Order: sequence, then structure tokens, then C-alpha cells
Amino acid sequence: MPKLTRIYTRTGDDGTTGLVGGQRIAKNALRIESYGTVDELSSAIGLARTALAEARAAATSPPAAVARIDELDAWLAWTQDALFNLGSDLATLPGDRWPGMPLIRNEDAEALERAMDTAQHDLEPLANFILPGGSYPGAFLHQARTIARRVERLLVTLHANEPISDEVMRYINRLSDALFVWSRWINAALGQSEHLWNAETQPPG
Repeated sequence: MPKLTRIYTRTGDDGTTGLVGGQRIAKNALRIESYGTVDELSSAIGLARTALAEARAAATSPPAAVARIDELDAWLAWTQDALFNLGSDLATLPGDRWPGMPLIRNEDAEALERAMDTAQHDLEPLANFILPGGSYPGAFLHQARTIARRVERLLVTLHANEPISDEVMRYINRLSDALFVWSRWINAALGQSEHLWNAETQPPG
């Protein structure tokens, strides 16, 4: 594990940053934008986890909701670790990878699929589009979902010019779906109704 003895280095004052292999590239390069947005995604998930902890501590949360909170928080903790691995991968050019480097695997996308299948059993089928909102954990997960989609768009663009593994592309696609399902799952557990899209909406008053 690397030890961070000093946070600032002054080496980025010229608008460049270093990759894991030591190469320096512009801070607005697409590769940097991609793993920077992965970090943004993890931050949004961190907000969701903080909101989950507050919901768990609330005296009004029923035991069934507490169990679901604990299960979801475990999935989100794993997700943040996986996203750190993904960001490290993007910060490393293919030729600079090392044996045993933590990478996103096919099994990670499959795990998300299993989690979604399990959660879907507890949810009513969707009969309409829903709008982001509900509980604080649910709303933060909706926010995370939109960031995950932005990560995916960036990776598709990056993949057109540089190699990005199929496992990474598959994982980030599944993750945005999982965040959507998890937002519904926790809103249901906390008794928060979903905001349905009203195509015939009219201004109030």
C-alpha cells in the first residue's frame, strides 16, 4: 500500500498530472476526465452511505428497513472499492500494469446482476417512468446513477482511441442499472413513494 506522507506536491501547477507509470499528461485529458468522474461517482455513493447511516439511526426505521439498509450499505462499500480499482486501472497505461494489479473482472458485473435480481423480487414492476427523489439515500443513489452514465459516455469516447477492457465497459453499464434498482429498493424499505413522471403536467396555480 502506498503511504501518503504529503498531499501537495506542486508538480501539477503547470496543468499536468502524473499517471501511475510516471508519464505526465494534461489534467483535462480524456483519461483524466474519465477517472476523475469515477471519483465523483464514488463521492456520490459516499453521500448515499452517509444518508443510510442516518436512516439506520432513526428510531422510526422498522427492523426490516434496518436489515435492508445494512445489506445495501455492504453492496455500496464493495462498489466504492471496485470503483477505486477501476480508477487505478484508468490511471495506468496498459504497458505499466503489474502482476496482481486489482482490476475489474467479469465476476463484478455478474455480482451486480445477482444483486439486481434479488432486489427486484421486493419491488413492484415499473408501469411508468419515475423521477429522482424519495428518501435521502434513494435520491443520492439516483444522483450516482446519472454520474455513472456520464462515466460510461466518457469511457465510450476514450475507448475509441485507447484500449479500455470489455470488463470495465460491462461493469459500469451494470452499475448504473444497479444504482437505479437500489434507489427504488431503499425508497420502498423506507416507505417513500416514487415520483411518477406526468406527461400531462401543468404549472401549479
